Amino acid sequence: MKNLHLFGIILLIATSAFGQTISDYPFEVDKSGNGNRAILLIPGFACSGEVWAETKTVYEKDYVCYTLTMAGFADAEPSPNPTFENWKIGIADFIKEKNLEKPILIGHSMGGGLAMAIAADYPELIEKIVVVDALPCLAALTNPSFKQQENIDCSAIVEQITALSKEQFYQMQKMSMPQLVQNTETLETIVNWSIQSDRQTFAEVYCDFSNTDLREKIKDVKCPTLVLLEANFKNFKPAIEEQFRNLGSADLKYANKGLHFIMYDDKEWYFDQLANFLAQD
Repeated sequence: MKNLHLFGIILLIATSAFGQTISDYPFEVDKSGNGNRAILLIPGFACSGEVWAETKTVYEKDYVCYTLTMAGFADAEPSPNPTFENWKIGIADFIKEKNLEKPILIGHSMGGGLAMAIAADYPELIEKIVVVDALPCLAALTNPSFKQQENIDCSAIVEQITALSKEQFYQMQKMSMPQLVQNTETLETIVNWSIQSDRQTFAEVYCDFSNTDLREKIKDVKCPTLVLLEANFKNFKPAIEEQFRNLGSADLKYANKGLHFIMYDDKEWYFDQLANFLAQD
């Protein structure tokens, strides 16, 4: 009995320290809806799954919706080794272990990158993907000669971001978010998600994702792909279309207005595009 009691204490400490048990996934999941088909909703960098609240409301009548919040983002507990690669594997493992049959992936920003990477590495798992304002390599848009680094050292960025006071971090996010969303009703909510995020996770994933290049990998995506891009990206069409050159199944659409959070800034257009794409066989 003493040994069992001791084991329980150790397990409790381990769970508290890492925010999850070994069998858990590197994200929190909210399951809702009905239907024989599944949709996985993957939010972007430092965002809560709540970014998909209206999307979920529309589709949970006909689908089972699995809305993710990545570990350490918004108010989700952090987990060890938060990297793009580990999160990609974690989502794929979730699909396999929960026996989800050919789900549809909808991802925003970094979540769109994860959707592309999963569809490339596990083509047999996925029916369709929707990429909401994400590029295979964001860094290459401003630096065409960008090359992904092996074993990148993120220590300087991590130290810089984690050294900020809570007020300094808040002001930084408050200044940057108006460049990403025009809908003022949602601005403070998005800022708060980043403030509620674990700072270490924020810094490590920011560095890691900034070093991610999927331009070659996406040649292995076999499923139908809808790419919804913010209105401003119309000014960079040649560079953007070159990035998606290896994704033959991609249908690129540009929003009429708004910024990065298309689901807030051009809502009617976003839902029309989504409905048309999901209705296709």
